[in-house]
Amino acid sequence: MSTSPDSAPALVLVNLGTPAAPTAPAVRRYLAQFLHDHRVVQLTRWLWCPLLHFIILPLRSPKVAHKYAQIWMEGGSPLAVHTAALAKAVAARLPDRRVVHAMRYGEPSVRTVLDRLRAEGVRQVRVLPLYPQYSTTTTASVADAVAVAAADLQVEVLHDYHLDAGWAASIAESIRAHWAAHGRGERLLLSFHGIPRRLVDGGDPYADQCEASACAIAAALDVRRDELLLTFQSRFGRERWLEPYTQPTLEALARDGVRRVDVVCPGFAVDCLETLEEIAVENDAAFRTAGGEALRYIPCLNAGGAHADALAALARGDVGWA
Repeated sequence: MSTSPDSAPALVLVNLGTPAAPTAPAVRRYLAQFLHDHRVVQLTRWLWCPLLHFIILPLRSPKVAHKYAQIWMEGGSPLAVHTAALAKAVAARLPDRRVVHAMRYGEPSVRTVLDRLRAEGVRQVRVLPLYPQYSTTTTASVADAVAVAAADLQVEVLHDYHLDAGWAASIAESIRAHWAAHGRGERLLLSFHGIPRRLVDGGDPYADQCEASACAIAAALDVRRDELLLTFQSRFGRERWLEPYTQPTLEALARDGVRRVDVVCPGFAVDCLETLEEIAVENDAAFRTAGGEALRYIPCLNAGGAHADALAALARGDVGWA
């Protein structure tokens, strides 16, 4: 197989996506695309679309835009900035591949990126969704977008990497570095993004993979599994989601006399609204209001060297690709 610049195989790192700007119109366009995905919201369209466009988007977009404005970086949203940097770091470790990034929602879209690679002469592509744990709401949605845009490309998609030793070791090392710099909190809480409980009841493996990841991180950290708390954040709507929920758990810890909690979000490859605003701002405030003293958020792996090493090794491997 040729490895010239125009025909080298490609690796596409795919993240969820982000608004183009911290404004209500930009957030509305982004949320409209995200929440139109049937993998994300499975209600019938005749019921969901009027609710989305006439109630949810008008009310939610300005509020979410305000949250984005609090964390926006000079180069864009944290998710966009860190995902681009991560792709660059992985590319430095894979000189025989074209390494680029795409977003499932927003830009650069999966279709835009695959079209560009095709135009450059690329024919073999591996797509690595930046979701360690598989869910029909995330990884399967990326696979849907790839299937529509792949055309004549030979494409493989990584199913998950929730037990990858390099990834788990990277998470553990980030926790150790935090403890070395700031001391160890009274509790270590692993907060994963939630999904509706009914999806897990219907066979989605996400919850089991989160638990397996917690066990792998505990082993890499050389602590017992029961020394880690596993919770789920970012609940949307009124139906039951995976439990226990992160914020009520933190509030209960504070009421029980716990004063310092360390929080890491292993399901997020890079920092984003859900980590920097929801955890480090909203949940920190809730913990302190309930009587806690310090919620110490441990940043995502972002473009760190160990993270890039782990993803590059996954890209070179043969396990989990289909």
